[in-house]
Amino acid sequence: MILIPAIDLKGGECVRLVQGDMGKATVFNADPAAQAEIFACQGFDYLHIVDLDGAFAGKPVNEPVVEAILARVTLPVQLGGGIRDLATIEAWLGKGVARVIIGTAAVRDPKLVRSAARRYPGRIAVGIDARDGMIAVEGWAKSAEMSVIELAHRFEDAGVAVIVYTDIARDGALKGLNVEASLALADAVSLPVIASGGLASLDDVERLLMPDCAKLEGAIVGRALYDGRLDAKAALALVRAAERNLA
Repeated sequence: MILIPAIDLKGGECVRLVQGDMGKATVFNADPAAQAEIFACQGFDYLHIVDLDGAFAGKPVNEPVVEAILARVTLPVQLGGGIRDLATIEAWLGKGVARVIIGTAAVRDPKLVRSAARRYPGRIAVGIDARDGMIAVEGWAKSAEMSVIELAHRFEDAGVAVIVYTDIARDGALKGLNVEASLALADAVSLPVIASGGLASLDDVERLLMPDCAKLEGAIVGRALYDGRLDAKAALALVRAAERNLA
């Protein structure tokens, strides 16, 4: 199980939202590249970056900030937000992003996902963001009449690397991951699943390390790291101890 810290970008700064509400943004670091370096020094193996402005605009907005992060750290980065055409996918992968996350376009333009996954095997993820089990798009501002499972099945044979599943109601709210819904999705499809939204404490990390969660590839953590509720060293120690026990 991989634990992935999140860097959400708004106005060039590292922020966290509550349930995707752009009006409820807390700035945690005005220098996102410095924040990425902090995560690298803490021992994390991967970074999750979201261009929040891009998700609403439908195109990349925080490009210089993402490029600064890529220049500062060597950690692999998965990036979402405003990625809705092949040219944008190619541009980000060419700049050194390890994996792009397609969210809104996965609902509106599934052919794009299939084409990109064929062209860039292992480097295309689908972001499934849900509110009460139904899909949300365009920075979570709009809803689509489609269930989580329905959307996931659409890409089961497309060559997608992973599904990043976010429970919007829990995102930034520190209520704990929706483990049940994440496991239900992992049970329903053959694709790897990364859980996101609400991870709040070491208890959540311990829950993710229980045998039934072995089917999950990992989890994303945000606000809990920033406000000190989750100690990075302790969390990573738990994860690595579990990995040693499995070896």
